[in-house]
Amino acid sequence: MLLGRDGERHAIERALESARSGISATLVLAGEPGIGKTALLDYAASHADGMRLLRARGIESEAQVPFGSLLELIRPALVMLEKIPEPQAVALEGALALRPGATQERFAVGAATLSLLAAYADQAPLAVLVDDAQWLDGSSAQALLFAFRRLVADPIAVFVAVRDGEPSLLDGADLPRLYIDGLSSDEATMLMRGLAPEAAQRLHGATAGNPLALLELAADAPDLALAPEGAPVLVPAKISRAFLRRAGTLDQAAQRALVLAATSDTGDLPGLGRAAAELGIDLAALATAEAAGLVTLHPGVVEFRHPLARSAIYADAPASQRRAAHRALAAALPDRDVDRRAWHLAAAATGPDEAASSALEQAGIRGRARSAYTTAAAAYERAGRLAADPERRARLLWQAADTGWLAGLTDRAVALLGEARASTGDPEKLVEIDALAGRIATHCGPVMRGHAILTAAAERADAERAVAMLAEAASACFLAGNPAQMLLAAEQARARLPGSPSVRARFLVATAVGMARILGGDAAAGAEAVHEAITLAEDSPELREDLQLIPWVAVGPLFLRETGAGRPLLEHALRTARDRAAVGALPFVLNLIARDQVSTDRWAVAEATHLEAIGLARESGQQTELAGGLAGLAFLQARRGREQACRTCAAEALSLCGELGMRLLEIWAAAALGELELGLGDAARAAEHFEQQQKLLRDLAITDADLSPAAELADAYTRLGRGSEAQQVAAEFTAAATAKGQPWPLARAARCQGLLADDAGFAAHFEQALSLHEQTPDAFEEARTRLAYGERLRRARNRVLAREQLRAAADAFEFLGARPWAERARAELAATGETHRRRGLSTVEELTPQELQIAMLLATGKTTRETAAALFLSPKTVEYHLRHVYQKLGIHDRGQLAQA
Repeated sequence: MLLGRDGERHAIERALESARSGISATLVLAGEPGIGKTALLDYAASHADGMRLLRARGIESEAQVPFGSLLELIRPALVMLEKIPEPQAVALEGALALRPGATQERFAVGAATLSLLAAYADQAPLAVLVDDAQWLDGSSAQALLFAFRRLVADPIAVFVAVRDGEPSLLDGADLPRLYIDGLSSDEATMLMRGLAPEAAQRLHGATAGNPLALLELAADAPDLALAPEGAPVLVPAKISRAFLRRAGTLDQAAQRALVLAATSDTGDLPGLGRAAAELGIDLAALATAEAAGLVTLHPGVVEFRHPLARSAIYADAPASQRRAAHRALAAALPDRDVDRRAWHLAAAATGPDEAASSALEQAGIRGRARSAYTTAAAAYERAGRLAADPERRARLLWQAADTGWLAGLTDRAVALLGEARASTGDPEKLVEIDALAGRIATHCGPVMRGHAILTAAAERADAERAVAMLAEAASACFLAGNPAQMLLAAEQARARLPGSPSVRARFLVATAVGMARILGGDAAAGAEAVHEAITLAEDSPELREDLQLIPWVAVGPLFLRETGAGRPLLEHALRTARDRAAVGALPFVLNLIARDQVSTDRWAVAEATHLEAIGLARESGQQTELAGGLAGLAFLQARRGREQACRTCAAEALSLCGELGMRLLEIWAAAALGELELGLGDAARAAEHFEQQQKLLRDLAITDADLSPAAELADAYTRLGRGSEAQQVAAEFTAAATAKGQPWPLARAARCQGLLADDAGFAAHFEQALSLHEQTPDAFEEARTRLAYGERLRRARNRVLAREQLRAAADAFEFLGARPWAERARAELAATGETHRRRGLSTVEELTPQELQIAMLLATGKTTRETAAALFLSPKTVEYHLRHVYQKLGIHDRGQLAQA
């Protein structure tokens, strides 16, 4: 019977009831060892009437078994594998060694876990119980956290017990947490019936009501009575000593059997029996340990009363005895348990041990093939530590770093690379080490450190590898806003092209050279190179399907901003990343697509896309992509007049830029703040931000006309009566736009000329701008041009034509949700004598970003399951949001949804 715990029981019952009603609930039970977390999980299990039950427990010694805890938890649900999307089923089966492994991104298994749990809960509500989460193997922990975070509208209640203060899957997670306190004084007295009330009270004060401590230390009550009032008591240490004291009363045979059992990671009695025979231990002696309350003997398995008992007995045993036990257990394991054998051999080693090292290397290979990157990294690292040969050690530590990087263990990967570099003199291995170090720095900052590492290593690499490394170095320079070094790296990549280069190498060089020239050199030649890269990608399925190239495939069209050039590649890149659960590639692609959507009429969709990118970047630890998403969202919120949201996003983006050395995004943030002030009508403050942006561009020698704020600055200067400065800015911008020769900057330049021309000539410039706008998808820029045109026409007293332009501008701004600009257009229209009727919110504006994403995918003809798989949600969550979409839009079916 559970004593007390009224608040905890009510929280558990509410979570179970919520799941029964179809709304997911997650509750983390956190507290010190022995506080009663397991008892509360038992309470949840006993009250899960009418629900399916999945249960698993982390075991400290099994933390290196790939997906061991996940398999224990979801084994009963595997009958639903055929009900989840095939790519996810393949990923999960490979992870659990149910089929030959096919290496996936680390989040693919999490997406599959979510789908499987949702499918298993289809037939009856589900309770998921995870105990000792601090000891889950890393790969299981990542998969479960990915799934738990996305439960919304499934009949699933999740309860996770974790030791407070120990690293676990919950670190940094935003899951609801309930801290478990000790029992009250009265409850403690009830628990220790038979003990004098005074002694019970003193023991309660010493243990803060920890139930395990109360029970285990009851024998110490007389000693505690002699201690000073309020004297501190190290409860876990005292509990350990209580278990050790109890073990110390046993005979030597029982003590040796206990140490062997504590060394085992499974408690499997047949396996223990084989190991005991090799060591000359009588396993029957465990019966006396059971009588002493240290273990419980079940059919075929021995279980310690509490993990602390096992830990105390193992830690107290002589090191030589522990090593002998590990060696015997390794020999006793069946052939299928090769990973456990490897770890036991490693624990038995006293120095370099090639047999144990080789066994762990194979465990790392198997783990990586199953996408168990965290456990594979640990296996490679331990194998490297046991390797006698320095070159082999370097290779294994590099593999540990590479796999750790895939697992998201960035700091550990960097440290391991340093060790690997110090252990080798092999030129090829040093190139591999530096290639990974450069990639990590490029993604995690400082980005120019990545450039330095990659360019230096490329000099020692073969041609194909050098091209890839130099292209990556050029990309780092782009983020850093360093066009000179970017162009140098890109040209070095071109120079290293072999005589018969692969299509991959040609594509990387064309993209890198094109981006570099556009950013700070010959913009027209750069645009030509980007066109070449786009053509290569359009003609090569190999390039389009390469997950590593997805960001490169998607970036080209954004440098051109043309209606037709390469735009299908953007959608293809997103579709490929979603279909293959490539979460690592998604934030970059989503940010690119969001920026593209901002340059069309799909602003609400752009906001949803940016928010998805930001969320995934935070979850996957991609700092550069987080900064990019925040800067992009700040720019969009500025145009929509959402002042606080814009300033918050810009501030966080700028903070990250400082840490990562990403000067390019400082330009974006400055542009966002300038756009915000210009839209709010503060031309003076807008000019300050745009001048700062201009200074950044000059300091960095960036000449790309697309990054210039000249069109906005000329507008601000004109409003401030600073006509000569506006003329100078417009002239410089027109020259840069003409040099690039792309319709987007040319249209903006023509608008500048129209702003500043005399009454006889302004119309021709605006008409030219509108003609150029037809070649780009940017609805906002066209509306800005129509607004400026209408303002000039009104001042020239041509009210009829002014109304035509202002009406179109107001309609476009309202459709986009550019509130301050719509108000400005309406005010100008009113000055012509016409009142513009405000439209209500568009159907899109009424939806949350999540609802909008779901609605957009369903409207394209995707099924509920396909939409759920694409967005890493469950089908029921998609249906839950779809019901809200229908209610908000006043519709009833998918046909109406597509029309809306």
